[in-house]
Amino acid sequence: MSRTTDGVLAVVTLAAFVGGLAVANASPSSVFVAVGGLGTLVFEAVAFSHSETVRYYWERPAVQAGTLVAAFGIVGVGIVVAPSSILSAGIGALGAYLVVLVVVSAVRPELEGRP
Repeated sequence: MSRTTDGVLAVVTLAAFVGGLAVANASPSSVFVAVGGLGTLVFEAVAFSHSETVRYYWERPAVQAGTLVAAFGIVGVGIVVAPSSILSAGIGALGAYLVVLVVVSAVRPELEGRP
C-alpha cells in the first residue's frame, strides 16, 4: 500500500471525526487531542520495529476495510457517548499520523509503497 493511499484513508477518517464533533455540537478537548497524538506516536514507534509484520497484515484489503469500518463505528459511539473526549482523541491520533506520514515521505521518499 502506498503512503498516498494511507494518507487518503487517514484524511477521510479524520473528516469523519471532525464531522462527528460538529454533529454532536461538541467542543474539541486539547487534552484528548494530545492523548490521541501521543498514542499514535507510541504505536508508530512500536510498529516501526515490526514493519514486516505490520505490512503483512495492513496490506490485506479486509484489514484496511475493517479498520475503516471500525473507525466509523468509533465516530458513531463517540457522538453518542462522549463526543469531546473520544472524537478529540481520534482527531489527535489521525493528525499525528498524517504528520508522521509527511515527515517520512520527506525524509525517505524512496520507501514509497512501503509502510
